[in-house]
Amino acid sequence: MAYFVLQITGLILGGIGMVGTLAATFMPQWRVSAHIDGNIVVFETIWEGLWMACASQLGIRLQCKFYDSILALSPPLEAFRALMCTAVVLSIISFLLAIVGVKYTHRNKVISIFILAAGLSFLLTGILVLIPVSWSAGSIIHDFYDPKVPTPLKRELGAALYVGWVSSALLIIAGAIYSIF
Repeated sequence: MAYFVLQITGLILGGIGMVGTLAATFMPQWRVSAHIDGNIVVFETIWEGLWMACASQLGIRLQCKFYDSILALSPPLEAFRALMCTAVVLSIISFLLAIVGVKYTHRNKVISIFILAAGLSFLLTGILVLIPVSWSAGSIIHDFYDPKVPTPLKRELGAALYVGWVSSALLIIAGAIYSIF
């Protein structure tokens, strides 16, 4: 019975991590414009994501534009896209393996190979999400404190990075739960 509770807990955590990975991949708030001058009135907020950039004027009008060309993207952004898309696909596969494993284990009372495969897949997915999120955060922090970067080009950590860290943690926890069986 305790195994079943752990399996369901891992399934729930993995499902939330899967949704978080999907959300972090498509959210445009990876890099958010920083307001570090003495000006309190802010007319425009800029968001930059993996797929698009958005600008909001006075919080009323939001304009988003997909990046024009894949060839014009920086190599780190291309790597982030590839890792996050791989993580999305792998998280879906992991979740399906976990569902099959829980169903098979519950009926036969035998630990399924699907549970172990789901655990390893969840662990790998968590690492795949953690790499681009942490790498992006590191470059944002480096640019923020770099005096050579002009003030209008400085960015802050966006909400997608926090979603990515939380979903990565949930995926790693789910993978650890399934790997102990």
